[in-house]
Amino acid sequence: MRLAPDLPAERLDRSGYELVVDEHFAGPTLDTARWLPHYLPQWSTPDRSAARYALGPEGLTLRIDHDQPAWSPEYDGELRVSNLQTGGRSGPVGSGSGQHPFREALVVRTAQPERRLWLPHHGLIEVRLRASPHPRALTALWLIGFEHEPEQSGELCLVEIFGRDIHPDGSARVGLGIHPFGDPALRDDFVQVPLAGDALDWHTYSVEWMPGSARFFIDDVLVAEADQSPAYPLQLMLNLYELPDGRPRDPAEYPLEAGVQWVRESRLR
Repeated sequence: MRLAPDLPAERLDRSGYELVVDEHFAGPTLDTARWLPHYLPQWSTPDRSAARYALGPEGLTLRIDHDQPAWSPEYDGELRVSNLQTGGRSGPVGSGSGQHPFREALVVRTAQPERRLWLPHHGLIEVRLRASPHPRALTALWLIGFEHEPEQSGELCLVEIFGRDIHPDGSARVGLGIHPFGDPALRDDFVQVPLAGDALDWHTYSVEWMPGSARFFIDDVLVAEADQSPAYPLQLMLNLYELPDGRPRDPAEYPLEAGVQWVRESRLR
């Protein structure tokens, strides 16, 4: 990954792109033709994988409440998550076939029909969000392969911000890059870059995803570029995690919240 100090000072140029999806979460209800409001539901049960969220004038608020159950205690301990994803599939209950098998010996607990709701394939992907400052929070937008073929499993991450990495003055570091998972054509290439400004304000995170490369921008400023990229359609994973740290969960600290004003996809004209 080449980082900003070694890159030319460059701003994102959208003039060659045509906007094809402009999701502002403006309706009274979530657009379920585009979003599945569950997190990797094949490895859990509907009551545990369901997202908690609200729609309002500023867009989407992802929320984790004190009474929210761990999403998959069988496989992932006390992790809690509110997630919207744009695709899903699995094999039958009892099989090991499902998206994003994040550890060995996973077994499908709730079978998922094949749903290809919004799967970009190259182009410009962007999100405007405000991260949660809670020290156990992780706010992220990442894209993963639909995994109809198991090796089509790479990840392209626009943004991940850990609440524990947000300092009292608002400065923070932003994770971005590529994880191969089961894709032999990719290598792990993931970095953290400094965020200019207050992480608790709204910021725009963008990736120009091209065949064989990817360029990452924060607030329209080029911060990193990679010489590889997934070569197949990817689904979006937009989420707020609560990462367990062994401390009691104090009801006074909830809800944890992260805001998303919009998510966009543009394609080259």
